[in-house]
Amino acid sequence: MPEIGSVAPLSIIDMIMRSSWVAQAVLLVLLIFSIVSWAIIFSKWAGYRRARKEDKKFLDVFHKSESLTNIYNLSRELKHSPVARVFLTGYHELYVFQEMAREERQNGSDVLSAVDLKGIELALNKAVNREVERLSSKLDVLATTGSTTPFIGLFGTVWGIMASFRVIGVKGSASIGGVAPGIAEALIATAAGLLAAIPAVIFYNLLNNKVRILGGVMDDFARDFAFMAEKNFMEPKVHRRPEKEMSVE
Repeated sequence: MPEIGSVAPLSIIDMIMRSSWVAQAVLLVLLIFSIVSWAIIFSKWAGYRRARKEDKKFLDVFHKSESLTNIYNLSRELKHSPVARVFLTGYHELYVFQEMAREERQNGSDVLSAVDLKGIELALNKAVNREVERLSSKLDVLATTGSTTPFIGLFGTVWGIMASFRVIGVKGSASIGGVAPGIAEALIATAAGLLAAIPAVIFYNLLNNKVRILGGVMDDFARDFAFMAEKNFMEPKVHRRPEKEMSVE
């Protein structure tokens, strides 16, 4: 307990309320950065969990099913699966190139050429890049928060210390009791900047790693789909001996 006649130490809230309008503005900006960062963290974390769960479900069906139509119907139901969206792109391109082959040959043949396969692979790669870009959206906000908020907090601290030294100049006194409250108020801005930056940096790295994992799964699937198209649709049916028959229809 404080001794009789002593002054009770101010709480953090009291110091914030007593600080200058510049320090309060700095703290408000840091609070906004922190709220936005945590909103992105929770949203992305939940979104990546749903994506991994639906990707696993889709890939299980893709490797077991013998009908592309059944896989297509499932992929339309999995709204959070990036792999399913990559499949939809590949399925659409495969259908388009088969239709073009029929029109060009005028004999009902839907056999793909090497150029057609290259077109499908290009479309798959573009789809993977789009999905990675979509998964990575808003992560730059976390990077910005982690790199800028410590400096914003430092600005608030420097401003507060400057104000404390101005008080010393006016009063002509440099006692610790006279400057300590002002310096303590100023240091709150540095602490607030670090509190906003540290979680942003940690989760930016964690979420970026999840994006890399999901991107790797999509790259592997794109190669699997291209191999499936080459194996099942590039050779005449009479010469083809696939492990399992895949059909668009």
